[in-house]
Amino acid sequence: MIMNAESLNNKAEWAAKAVALPLYNVPEMVARTKEAPVWVHFGAGNIFRGFIAALQQRLLNENLARKGIVVAETFDYELIDKIYTPYDNLTMNVILNQDATTSCEIIASVAEAVKADAGDALQMARLAEIFENPALQIVSFTITEKGYAVNGADNKPLPLAEADMRQGPEKARHAMGVLASLLLKRYLAGAHPVAAVSMDNCSHNGEKLRDGVVQIARAWVHNGFAESGFVDYLNDEGKVSFPWSMIDKITPRPDAQVEKILADKGIDGMTPVVTGKSTYIAPFVNAERPQYLVVEDQFPNGRPALEKAGVYLTNRDTVNNVERMKVTTCLNPLHTAMSVYGCLLGYTRISEEMKDKDIVALIKRLGYAEGLPVVTDPGILSPRAFIDEVVNERLPNPFMPDDPRRIATDTSQKVGIRFGETIKSYLGQNRDLGELVAIPLAIAGWMRYLLAVGDDGEAIEVSPDPMLAELRPKLADIVWNDPASYSGQLSGILSNDVIFGLNLTQTSLCGRIEEMFKEQLNGVGSVRKTLKKHLLQ
Repeated sequence: MIMNAESLNNKAEWAAKAVALPLYNVPEMVARTKEAPVWVHFGAGNIFRGFIAALQQRLLNENLARKGIVVAETFDYELIDKIYTPYDNLTMNVILNQDATTSCEIIASVAEAVKADAGDALQMARLAEIFENPALQIVSFTITEKGYAVNGADNKPLPLAEADMRQGPEKARHAMGVLASLLLKRYLAGAHPVAAVSMDNCSHNGEKLRDGVVQIARAWVHNGFAESGFVDYLNDEGKVSFPWSMIDKITPRPDAQVEKILADKGIDGMTPVVTGKSTYIAPFVNAERPQYLVVEDQFPNGRPALEKAGVYLTNRDTVNNVERMKVTTCLNPLHTAMSVYGCLLGYTRISEEMKDKDIVALIKRLGYAEGLPVVTDPGILSPRAFIDEVVNERLPNPFMPDDPRRIATDTSQKVGIRFGETIKSYLGQNRDLGELVAIPLAIAGWMRYLLAVGDDGEAIEVSPDPMLAELRPKLADIVWNDPASYSGQLSGILSNDVIFGLNLTQTSLCGRIEEMFKEQLNGVGSVRKTLKKHLLQ
């Protein structure tokens, strides 16, 4: 069997392979969508295919929607040529169950796939046609957090964004410039309402999206490419809204185990590809079953019945509180702590780490004992139940091929939210910082990890991080197996309130972090001994 539009007619054969099929007439859905699209999504990667497109399939299956989604890729155009077009825009969605079984479903809710490429006039003309259509309700995004950045660290426009501002909407290439140019088309076609919804995993994502688009639009007004009414249109939430959202679902890179399972079922053509931009992707998506999408209910032109597909529709404050609950207490801090220690202890799978009683003790103390007392409770989700699911179901899932080295990427950009916010909550509530053990251990572990030597004394590769060039030289004189080589070098890092959200050297935690770090400089096995000493007393 090969996954394509024609193969959907072979219902008995797919059923024999335990692959669920769409329950609607796909050609009719495609025709309706192309005539008057209601939803276009930017970002053609796995989180879209395995989560967002699957949500719309559920609505289509239950006759709660009649149209699918148009997907547009802004970065790696080969995804369209190699993953969408050859398979008639279908995706094999493989859910990795905790009991090491799989559930397979062909997702067919993508009606059309286009390239948001300013160099392709035909593709951009099609996108303009979509944006000019009054029926369009939602423009959503999964383009990663950096896709929204218009300015660099110096608060000046990045070269690509600056070129868009200078050259105008017809030559826009930055993702925010492309969106601004298409919204300008919509404005000129009648200023029709629409919701622009970031579904990326970053705080205040709707605000980031709005700020990027409006900055470029203002530059175009200044440079004579658009009238001032365009900016007014973008700033009118009754016309263009930028709802905030929180998304949570792990969709790791395609796993060889899953590819083999599909091959053993007799399903051909599932081999992953690597694009020229180093995207590793396959015709299938493997993902965990738990998933959460919480969206601010601000849709000036209407929306699909997303709440009937499991999406939480609520207000902005609640979205923000759910996001804060997840990233400061219930998931992200646990991930970061176990990732750096997992790398130090030689693990390559998160699920294997969950068999390590020291690491399990670390994350349980971090979440339950230290995080929950100051957690932000959003009301619509239970923080304790969320942690329970993370610790008991999600992280131990042996079928989730997630790697601590991936999670350890960009740690300097994460610790301020994942640990700093809890520390600030303790200070703000006059709680005793002496109650914190897992948080200083996590920070000390990160410092030890930056030495690029594992607990076995062997060199390890430190995951990419934009601050490595600044951080590692500060630790250059520290020897991994000589505590005497430490003479206060951490202070230059711990005092950086940009990293941690506060100056840790002005708190009692600084000394504890330094002591825990020095304990991990006692040669082979000292990382393990430090964990045991502080967690398993």
